[in-house]
Amino acid sequence: MMSSRLTLLFAASLLMVLSGCQSSQNQPNIIYILADDLGYNEVGAYGQTIIKTPTLDQLARDGMRFTQHYSGSPVCAPSRGSLLTGKHTGTAYVRDNFEVGGWGPDEPEGQLPLLDSEVTIAEMLKPAGYATGFVGKWGLGGPESEGHPNNQGFDRFYGYLCQRVAHNYYPTHLWSDSEADSLDNGEWFAAHQTIDEPLPTEQDYYDRFGGNDYAPDLMLDAAVNFIDEHAEEPFFLVFATPVPHLALQVPEESLAEYPDSMDTEPFLGRPYLPHPRPKAAYAAMITRMDRDFGTLLATLEKHDIDDNTIVMFSSDNGATYVAGSYADYFQSVGDFRGLKGSVFEGGIRVPMIVRWPGHIDAGTTTDQVSAFWDILPTIADITGTEVPEGVDGRSFLPALRGEAASEHQPLYWEYHAFGGMQAVRMGPWKGVRLEIRRQENAAVQLFNLDDDPSESSDVAAEHPDIVQEIQAIMDAREPSHLDRWNFIPDEPSGDTVLPASSG
Repeated sequence: MMSSRLTLLFAASLLMVLSGCQSSQNQPNIIYILADDLGYNEVGAYGQTIIKTPTLDQLARDGMRFTQHYSGSPVCAPSRGSLLTGKHTGTAYVRDNFEVGGWGPDEPEGQLPLLDSEVTIAEMLKPAGYATGFVGKWGLGGPESEGHPNNQGFDRFYGYLCQRVAHNYYPTHLWSDSEADSLDNGEWFAAHQTIDEPLPTEQDYYDRFGGNDYAPDLMLDAAVNFIDEHAEEPFFLVFATPVPHLALQVPEESLAEYPDSMDTEPFLGRPYLPHPRPKAAYAAMITRMDRDFGTLLATLEKHDIDDNTIVMFSSDNGATYVAGSYADYFQSVGDFRGLKGSVFEGGIRVPMIVRWPGHIDAGTTTDQVSAFWDILPTIADITGTEVPEGVDGRSFLPALRGEAASEHQPLYWEYHAFGGMQAVRMGPWKGVRLEIRRQENAAVQLFNLDDDPSESSDVAAEHPDIVQEIQAIMDAREPSHLDRWNFIPDEPSGDTVLPASSG
């Protein structure tokens, strides 16, 4: 017979196990939805009037809309790295779109792999009993690399490992964990083509630049399956759609939702694929993406877990600058200055919507200043998990609860292309330093975003003390192992958009 002391120990141990299971079951599910190159103003809830986004607009009505949220970088890979590790680009390992291969079908896939030593949100949540999934575009390490999602805490991965491959929505394959999932799209074709004159019919464009398996549809299926499989346990899912990153490719039934009158001439390509109705195609890609989000939300309702699921939505950077996106036509970033690839507001200020029934008041707005590197500590705060060492962000959970916005520690960005650039947001002040690799002692421009959100008036001469403080923050950046930061006096005056940057 078991002694009374052993009986007590056994009972205590059983109670701890049951308590842990109960705690795990009560933990909220977390879905983080990440669009690709979606501008601040390309959602109806943020002022868009042409592109239809009913799901996101309803998400904003049901939750909280952030007006001063920032991406981790003005381009894809470092922004995603910042999101997952809670580090800004002054301390992060991945700071640019560093490629490991070229553009042909037989080139190695992937970008600079995230180090195994980096701790991601998924790795932080695993000890708390979370199932973890990543569906969509990765960009932080190719097949068999230490940066592969399955090596970074994600139980399940489906999508594009490589950002270059993600330029084509009808690829030959996607990745299902570590296995290539072959698609019914015929032979490989380049995602960057130009034609000399319009093709005879719209069908000719689909025949030449399309296929049978539209990658976003397959990724939506994988995300729904992940929720179905883990609906009875806490889960963390990143749904990183490649939309609306070019090329312009969308199934015909979605294109039909927008009138022919939107377009007066076709897009002949360069740098991305041609399309007969480019403006309608761009809008249709976003509307179809919005519909996919609705399917995800409906899946939560089907399992009756929508009230216990936090849904976050944002974009990895601002709208793209390349031909085929029509940022001026759609007013993609409103009155903000700059686009993707710029540390001005248009390149890094992004939409952010959070819905958490019973915890976030519906239809609310916050002007809390926040950035991608704040997502990790916020999730840690919500779930009671320990924040890894070296994280730059801080939790904005108080803002989600409706508390008054608090002043954030200074935000920092750097981007190495286009001559090198830095930015610091400190209270209402925004400092920007350009051409760092081409100009010794490049000057800091200063803007007061409260008075001048479009960053049109440099007031550096009027506030030398603020400039000095911001410059000190810029100079305190930590060197990167692949630093392209040093002054290069005879560097060419222009950077090649392709293939130097794939994000």
